[in-house]
Amino acid sequence: MHHTDHSSMLQWQLRLQIAAETAGALSYLHFAASTSIIYRDIKSTNVLLDDNYIAKVSDFGASRLFPLDQTQLTTLMQGTLGYLDPEYFQSSQLNEKSDVYSFGVTLAELLTGKKALSFDRPEAERNLAMHFVLAMKENRLFEILDRRVLNEGNAEQVMEVAVLVKRCLSLKGEERPTMKEVALELEGLKAMEKPLRVKGNLGSEETEYLLSKPDDDCLSGANCDSACYDSINSQVKISVLDDGR
Repeated sequence: MHHTDHSSMLQWQLRLQIAAETAGALSYLHFAASTSIIYRDIKSTNVLLDDNYIAKVSDFGASRLFPLDQTQLTTLMQGTLGYLDPEYFQSSQLNEKSDVYSFGVTLAELLTGKKALSFDRPEAERNLAMHFVLAMKENRLFEILDRRVLNEGNAEQVMEVAVLVKRCLSLKGEERPTMKEVALELEGLKAMEKPLRVKGNLGSEETEYLLSKPDDDCLSGANCDSACYDSINSQVKISVLDDGR
């Protein structure tokens, strides 16, 4: 995603698919697992793509079980700079909205092609989350988007994703959406896309895969009902790698 030689592989539709699948996996951890799990270190390098370009959330070394009778946990800070929830950083109070913030940074990476934190950029642009939110406030979003997103993405659709990123990056956790809401919104946007035929090279062999189109019943994240969400959940379970935790 950050390497110009590989940028041609990440078409807009593929980026949207990766975002929706990752959000779905995190939503499953928060709301559908037998015991809620806070991932605590979501970042682009922990989202892997298999040979079919399906997103897999990996590395649960920092994750924490979250008792149903608690709204937050006091814990030693753990995470990655650039993705770390500022509210969690200041208070050490962990809850599921910390994952929402980190996912927002990852989604901003998919839109811009920029790293979450880079000291090679000007000071005002080093932190992608801050840079993205400021660009939104100043109506400069399309100046920082990845060229491929600009060329291929529907402007209205891209803007909806960008607004979602901004909500995820709210400084106050209570103002962020839940991962369930994020997953439903992204799944709704993805459902409006046409089936995508991807040609790429993950290794030495050329591959070509037809990515399936979700059910037409889920055309809008805002209008998806619980049955639609259950359908999504049944599909995203396979997106969480079992590493014994």
